[in-house]
Amino acid sequence: MPLPDNFLQSLGKIQRSAVTCSTHNPKPLSTIFETRIEYLKGVGPQKAELLNKELGIFTYGDLLQHYPFRYEDRSTFLKIKDLHEELEHVQVMARIKSIDLVGMGTKKRLVAVVVDETGEMEMTWFKGITWVLKRLPLGGSFIFLGKPALFGRKWSMAHPEMEPIAAANEARNKFQPVYSTTEKLKIRFLDSRGISRILEQLLPLVYPQIQETLSPGILDQYRLMGKKEAIRQIHFPSSPEGLSQARKRLKFEEFFYLQLRLLTLKVTRTEKSRGQVLGSTQLLTGFYTQHLPFQLTNAQKRVIREIFEDMKSGKQMNRLIQGDVGSGKTMVAFISMLLAIGSGAQTCLMAPTEILANQHYEGLRQYADSMGLQIALLTGSTKKAARKVLHEALQSGELALLVGTHALLEEVVQFKNLGLAIVDEQHRFGVAQRAKLWAKNEQYQPHVLVMTATPIPRTLAMSLYGDLDVSVIDELPAGRKPIQTVHRYDKDRLKVFGFMQEEIKKGRQVYIVYPLIEESQSLDLKNLMDGYESIARAFPQVPLSIVHGGMKADAKDYEMQRFVKGETKIMVATTVIEVGVNVPNASVMIIENAERFGLSQLHQLRGRVGRGAEQSYCILMSKVELGRDSRIRLDTLVRTNDGFEIADVDLRLRGPGDLMGTQQSGITDLLIADLSKDAPLLTLARDAAQQVLATDPNLEDPQHFPILRQVRQQKNTAVNWSRIS
Repeated sequence: MPLPDNFLQSLGKIQRSAVTCSTHNPKPLSTIFETRIEYLKGVGPQKAELLNKELGIFTYGDLLQHYPFRYEDRSTFLKIKDLHEELEHVQVMARIKSIDLVGMGTKKRLVAVVVDETGEMEMTWFKGITWVLKRLPLGGSFIFLGKPALFGRKWSMAHPEMEPIAAANEARNKFQPVYSTTEKLKIRFLDSRGISRILEQLLPLVYPQIQETLSPGILDQYRLMGKKEAIRQIHFPSSPEGLSQARKRLKFEEFFYLQLRLLTLKVTRTEKSRGQVLGSTQLLTGFYTQHLPFQLTNAQKRVIREIFEDMKSGKQMNRLIQGDVGSGKTMVAFISMLLAIGSGAQTCLMAPTEILANQHYEGLRQYADSMGLQIALLTGSTKKAARKVLHEALQSGELALLVGTHALLEEVVQFKNLGLAIVDEQHRFGVAQRAKLWAKNEQYQPHVLVMTATPIPRTLAMSLYGDLDVSVIDELPAGRKPIQTVHRYDKDRLKVFGFMQEEIKKGRQVYIVYPLIEESQSLDLKNLMDGYESIARAFPQVPLSIVHGGMKADAKDYEMQRFVKGETKIMVATTVIEVGVNVPNASVMIIENAERFGLSQLHQLRGRVGRGAEQSYCILMSKVELGRDSRIRLDTLVRTNDGFEIADVDLRLRGPGDLMGTQQSGITDLLIADLSKDAPLLTLARDAAQQVLATDPNLEDPQHFPILRQVRQQKNTAVNWSRIS
C-alpha cells in the first residue's frame, strides 16, 4: 500500500521517493521523511518558509534529495601571490589584519584585509554584515573560499565562504558538495555550506529508515551501491570512487523507474488496446507496380515493413517515424494509408499549420488521383458548403483520405470507420487535442503514426517516447546531394551577393531568412525590411517576394505562391518558411544573424533547400564576435548534415526541457541523471526494466519486492502517452 498522500505530494515525482517501508506487508505509516523541514535543528519557521518558496523543499525527504550539483576539492590551498582571474573557486588560508565598514546607506559594505606570508587581499560583504562581524575576530585565522577578482593591483573576494582554520582542519574532507541555492537563501545563511550543515544534522536522523529500492539481482548484475550508502556518499563523499559509485547508483535508479513506467504502459497498451486488422496489400501492390514515381530507399522499405507488421497484428499500432526533411516520410505515410484503405478503413493526416496541411494535400493528391481515391482538405479556411459535402462523404465512407489541421478535431467531423490517424510534427499539438482524434472510432482505437522531421536524440526518444515503437528513416532518396553549408561574416556580404547572382543566372532561387524573436519583434521587423531594401538595391533586375508573420494570410499565401511558381527569384522571409512550401528549384538558403537561432531551427531551415537534384547551399551569416554556444551551433551545422548528430549537440547545449518546449512528467524533473550525458546508463536501466517485465511482469518474485513496493508508492501522475501520442 502507498505512503500517505501528503508525503507523495511533497516528493511528487517518480524520482523523488528516497524511502520505502521496511516490512514485507507495507502499511500506511508515518515516517521521519514526512517531517516538516522547520523541525530540523538549524532551520526553524522563517528559513523553512524560504526553503519552501525558493527550492521547493518542504520535508526531510525533499532535503535529502536536494543533491549537490558539483563538488569542490577542499584539500588544495593557494597563496595570495599565486591567484589569477581564470580561477573559478580557490581556498586561501589567511589572518585578519583589519576590518572596516566602508560607504553609507545601501552602498555600505564590510571590508576585511587578510594576509598570508606572500601578500594581502580584501574580503568584501555587502549583505549580512552584522552576522559576519560577530564571526570575524581581528587577528583570527580563517580559510576563505570564493572566486578571486583583481581590482587595480589588489585581489578581492566577494561574500566568501569562511571557517576558522582549527575547526576546518579537524575533519577536512577533500570533496565538499556544492548545492544550488538563491540570493534570498544566502542572506539567511543558507548558502551551499549552510545547506550542507543542515544535511549534517539530517542524515544521522533518517539514515536508519532509508530502505533499498532495487532488487538484489539488479544490484549484483550492474554492480550498484546500496541505497543507504549512495545517499550518504552523494552528500558526504569519502573518496572519488565512493562519489562515482553513488552517482551511478542514483542515476540508474531514476532511469530505471522512468523506463519501468514507460515499458509498463507499452505492455498494457499492446495487451489491451485492440486494433483493426488492416492486412490487405492489393491496393498497395497496384500502386507499387503502376504508379510509384521513384525507387524507395532501403530505409523507407524497412519502415513500411514495420508498419505493415503492426497494422495486421490485431493490436493497436503506436509508432513514431523520425526522418530529416526530404527523407521521404510523406511517401511512407501514403503507403500506410493504402494499407488501411485497401482493408476497408478510412485515414486522416493532421498537420500543425494550414501551409503544411496544404503541402501534404497537394503532395498526396497526385498519388490519390492516380489510384482513383477520393481525397479532401479540411482547414479553418474551408468554406461552409464544402464542409457539408465533406462531412457527408466521411460519414458514408465514400471519402477515404482526409488531410487537415486541428479542424479535424471538431466534433462535427465524424468518420464511418477511422482506421489510421497520422500526425505530423506531433509536439505542436496538445495532449487533449490528440486524444480527440483517437476517440473518433468507438469500436477500435485507430492505428497511430506520428511523424517528425525534428530528429530526437536516442536518449530523449527513449524517455519521451519510450512507450512508442520508433522507426528511423536515416537515408535520403537517390540523386539527392548533401547540402553544402558555410559560415560567413558580415564583411563577406559582397562575395555572398556575387554567389547569389551566379545561382540566379543558372535559373535557381534563393531564400534569405531573418530572425523574428518575440521580445524584439519591432527591431527584428526593421532588420527584415532593411534587409529587403538592401537586397532590392543589390539586385535591381531580380523580382523579390517578402513574407513575415505580420502579414495577412492571403497576402502571405500570394507571395509564397509567386515564389513557388518561379515568378520571384529571391524570397526574403522570417522563420514562417521553416515548415513551408516545397520549392525544388530553390538551391540557396541564407540565414542572417544565424547566431540568434537554435541549432534544430537552423537545421530545419536548411532543409528548405536541397529538395531537387541540383547542388544546394546554406550560408550562415553572423557577426564576428560569437559566444561559445553560438560558435558550437554554427560549427556543428557546417560540419554535418546528420540530423541525429545535430540533435545530440542541441540536447547537450539546451537540455531536454528546452529542446521539447514542454515540461513532460518524468523527463525534465530528473534530480540527478542527465539525458545529454548519461546515455549509456539510460540504456542499461532500460535493459534492466525490460528484463524484469519479461520474467516477472506482475513483480511477484520475492526478490522484486523492493521494486513492487517502490512502484506502489509512486503517485500516479504520469500521462499515458501511448494512448494519445
